[in-house]
Amino acid sequence: MPEALFALIYEYVPDVLERRAPVREAHLALLRDLHSRGVVVMAGATGDPVDGALIVFRSATAQAAHEFMAVDPYGAAELVASARVVPWSVSVP
Repeated sequence: MPEALFALIYEYVPDVLERRAPVREAHLALLRDLHSRGVVVMAGATGDPVDGALIVFRSATAQAAHEFMAVDPYGAAELVASARVVPWSVSVP
């Protein structure tokens, strides 16, 4: 099966900025590791102030995104109010 892109869309709890400090570096380290291996294409916070995140995965299936969610320190710290994974079709490279 060819590689595809999947977007993980996080919505954070309202007080994420106050609560994320203890797990932020572990969350970012996980993203950096996946990026260095070519699994994560890009990732970043959304909103101003921050209210969520968008993480793009390169994978044949959505499995990589689901595996990330299972070990993401933000999830364990209950900073994620909701999450969804959707295929992402890029129209303009």
